Amino acid sequence: MTIRPANIDLDRAVGELRIRWNDGRACVYPLSNLREACPCAECRGGHERMGSAYDPEHILALTPKRSYGVQSVELVGNYALQFVWDDAHDAGIYTWDYLYRLCPPEGQP
Repeated sequence: MTIRPANIDLDRAVGELRIRWNDGRACVYPLSNLREACPCAECRGGHERMGSAYDPEHILALTPKRSYGVQSVELVGNYALQFVWDDAHDAGIYTWDYLYRLCPPEGQP
């Protein structure tokens, strides 16, 4: 089975992205942590730090530098989300695979 979102909910007021995956797993992503997890080359520190070897263990393992909000979010094809953050950053493409791997461990919000 290919893992894909069954439902995506962006709650700007609470500052969370919630995804229920087609395998039944439900994940809550704090927006500020998600911004810190941006997978673009600029945020990763260059192209040599791209790829899953440099991914955070999970979204809650990150400590945000500040509180971030989302101006907008768009689907990228059938495989990802792209955010425009309140700091105007918009280069990160958050693939389904990446988001699924960032999901907090079971039992954590």
